[in-house]
Amino acid sequence: MTVGLPWVDADRVLSTGFAAAVDALEAALADGLDPAEDPARISVPLAHGEFLLMPSQGPGVAGVKLLTVAPGNPERDLPRVQAVYLLCDAETLTPRALLDGSALTTLRTPALSAVAARHLAPSEPARVVVFGSGPQAWGHVHALAAVRELAEVVVAGRSAARAEELAVRLRTEGFAARAGSGNAVADATIVVCATTASEPVFDGALVRDDAFVVAVGSHERDRRELDGELVGRSQVVVEDVATALREAGDIVMAIDEGQTDAAALEPLAEIVRGAASVDQNRPRVFKSVGMGWEDLVVAAACVTAAG
Repeated sequence: MTVGLPWVDADRVLSTGFAAAVDALEAALADGLDPAEDPARISVPLAHGEFLLMPSQGPGVAGVKLLTVAPGNPERDLPRVQAVYLLCDAETLTPRALLDGSALTTLRTPALSAVAARHLAPSEPARVVVFGSGPQAWGHVHALAAVRELAEVVVAGRSAARAEELAVRLRTEGFAARAGSGNAVADATIVVCATTASEPVFDGALVRDDAFVVAVGSHERDRRELDGELVGRSQVVVEDVATALREAGDIVMAIDEGQTDAAALEPLAEIVRGAASVDQNRPRVFKSVGMGWEDLVVAAACVTAAG
């Protein structure tokens, strides 16, 4: 029965908290969840955009995120991407809850980056540079704060006004934040790329050998935020190798340029489980395209937290 299906709105999704989402994702990987078993993202073209479907199943639960992508929406003052999430019982497939899918993305993407940061970022108080000024940029600061002390946050955005707006918001939330330029990566120990860019957003040669870099802005083969030089000299960690080779432009283009190859990619699960070592002598890059298992794990945590 779906009568009275519980609705978990954006506020209740986000109230689950980044720390809880980080722990849920890490526990899932540590307990043996294999991202390689996830179904591929499904795209359905529409007259004014597309549907994206992201299904997954796990112990006790199954679910699917339905995203709508309407490129013309920003001109209407509407979000380009909107989403809902359906969580079901795994055995009967009876719907259990509907969640705000956009808020779920805001929670789970930074949380997964923070799982990677917990294992790959330097342990000292972090000097963070964030490229982007939207919900993902904001969320990454909060998620990183769940796994590292943040000494400074520099927001570098295409719009100086929006970068300053986010910096002000972060300061009111207790962070030492300021707007700045991309050249700040030269002093950063953590770099976050959360943009809609199609070309690299900074010079990879500026990145320190001990830095951790995360890129989450795209799941398209012809778009990237990181240049091939940085990818080529870094230890590169991905959610799943096959998915990265299918969807991660940062990786695909670096391979096409001869900067790296598929054999060099490390699955995050192997890092979390200690089956792969961390190379502390060069930058560590985590490239995420977003996968259905992440939504499933965090959605289940949100429904549990919501009672």
